Amino acid sequence: MDLIYTLAVTAFTLAILIAIHEYGHFWVARRCGVKVLRFSIGFGTPLLRWRDKLDTEYVVAAIPLGGYVKMLDEREGEVTPGQEAHAFNRKPVLQRMAVVSAGPIANLLLAVVAYWFVFLAGESGVAPVIGEVAEGSVAEVAGLEPGQEIVAIDGRETPTWQAVNYRLLDRIGDTGSISFSVRYPESDMTFLSEGNLQTWLAGVEEPNLLQGLGITIYRPGVSRTLAQVVPDTPAARAGLAVGDELRSADGEALPDWDAVVDYVRARPEVAIELGYLRDGELQTTRLVPDSVVLASGETIGQIGVAPRSELWPEEMIREFQYGPIAALGLAAQRTGELVMFTLNSIKKMLMGLISHKNLSGPITIAKVATASAESGLESFVAFLALLSVSLGVLNLLPIPVLDGGHLMYYTIELLVGKPVPEKVQMLGYQVGLFIIVGVMILALYNDFGRL
Repeated sequence: MDLIYTLAVTAFTLAILIAIHEYGHFWVARRCGVKVLRFSIGFGTPLLRWRDKLDTEYVVAAIPLGGYVKMLDEREGEVTPGQEAHAFNRKPVLQRMAVVSAGPIANLLLAVVAYWFVFLAGESGVAPVIGEVAEGSVAEVAGLEPGQEIVAIDGRETPTWQAVNYRLLDRIGDTGSISFSVRYPESDMTFLSEGNLQTWLAGVEEPNLLQGLGITIYRPGVSRTLAQVVPDTPAARAGLAVGDELRSADGEALPDWDAVVDYVRARPEVAIELGYLRDGELQTTRLVPDSVVLASGETIGQIGVAPRSELWPEEMIREFQYGPIAALGLAAQRTGELVMFTLNSIKKMLMGLISHKNLSGPITIAKVATASAESGLESFVAFLALLSVSLGVLNLLPIPVLDGGHLMYYTIELLVGKPVPEKVQMLGYQVGLFIIVGVMILALYNDFGRL
């Protein structure tokens, strides 16, 4: 059942991306007077097919891993007399460039619309307050301290930890300075600190950005108040209940939850007298921790309780609400940033600064699409926007067989005044196909490696 759900979500996700991409080609082709013969979503056996009044065939096929718009073209088939003016190859080069570029542009516009929805729904996150700084790390050299809030990185605001990670992603593989704007709690003064990166996390598979920086996120402590008492355990038999606050063991104060854990773990099958607070009254009970053998062979004591986590301080919860105009501006900005990030990541991967193991294929896309769908509509839409940007940017790369390869040929034609020779184009398509197939095999290899 889980597999069917995953396949359904993946097919739905890819169908949206492909349909928008191909509709971009289709819409502009129609406006340029090109006759469209077929609009297909997917490959293989047609599941649905119909025709419109302009005799364009629409197809939904069985394999949702791509799509295409087939246009009237003298290079691909016979064109009846009187229809030559509607053939794609007869159109001016600027119109052909418009048709080819419309697919990737449609994907980028989809991303803007998706992010507009996300921003319009509002955002929330936790303030990026530093918990700990590792000795000798980039963060320590930069002078960062526990308790400080990271206000900006390289001059770009970071109101939440999500924003911090987003800014750090762009610095993977870099060498040079990195600046942090920080402030202390309950202070409006901002201090500028600088660290130094040396091919930072270059080639690391699945890099941990904050760990690579030497920062641990501040998290609220765990209280001594019980959130769970497991039935038929020493704690339950001793009468402990949810809401009890553990205070002492054998007359020794327990200042925090770590002290509770350490005391119990060290005493398997040894009687302990626990002092606890219930409804404002101090009480005591006696229990004997169970003996549990860990995989490492160590024997520890357990009593069957779980603590209540303390709540995040209200001032650390950041919520953002935007109007339609502001949300649209932020959506366009986020899409533009992702375009630059994607291009920068491709460059770094070619230079070996980002590990090729970070390249993902359809299996990873399926897993993430399913997880985002289960997390809610906003999470799924945000993932859809990210995929749409990736599809748009990758299709614009100057690799023959991709839209960007066609644009490269048409640009040369525009500059020199005549088309690139057919033999050169065919050779380019063969090289481009080799590159694309190679990348797909590598992505699938990485996917199976993660499994």
